[in-house]
Amino acid sequence: MVVQISTPVLNEVDVENLVGRVFLKSIDLLGGITKLAEYRTLTWLPSLARAAYVIVLKEEYLRTEEEIAGQVGLTRNTVRSIVRSDPQLALYKIEHIDELTAEARRELHVHVAGGIAKLAYKLVKEGEESQLLMELARSAGMEAVKVCDAPWAYIVLKRSKGIRYPLRSADPLLPALEGVKIKGYEASEVLSQLQYPIKTPAQLLHEIKEFLDMHAAS
Repeated sequence: MVVQISTPVLNEVDVENLVGRVFLKSIDLLGGITKLAEYRTLTWLPSLARAAYVIVLKEEYLRTEEEIAGQVGLTRNTVRSIVRSDPQLALYKIEHIDELTAEARRELHVHVAGGIAKLAYKLVKEGEESQLLMELARSAGMEAVKVCDAPWAYIVLKRSKGIRYPLRSADPLLPALEGVKIKGYEASEVLSQLQYPIKTPAQLLHEIKEFLDMHAAS
């Protein structure tokens, strides 16, 4: 008996969101925008965006190389190269970029975009979002809680700037929130009782609020 595997339905908003997350994580893996500018390799960004799109369509939506080529506007051979790229080899080339000439750096994007996008996709699916995305979320959260009756939330977000997500434990937060009280509780006491891993600043605030609500009801 032949088992047919149905392919997930494409939703443009969902695709764009995931591609964007993979793209930002890819930039992280390359050292960030500042590093790309330093090496004069900002021309890599379009290739990186296309590679992120290809990997998401292949891994998340199970599209064929031919389907991806038609949707992204690449040749089938280019799609195949991206899909078959080696993340570890791409990382190796990035780690030795200092040894390359400026011309070689500009050309390297063709060979590394797929591997970096594949690794970025894997990390995003495991909960390791782009640090830039986390900082944007934190900043947006700070603006939101300014108008809410939750001063502790503003303090938590402000003091936790630069903390990398996902959080596997309270350890990274403890030094940043030392001496902070959250509605009468020591921050360390609250943090030690949260459910980890915590993947985003928004989830951190949610977990803290859950702790406060639970203890308020007891």
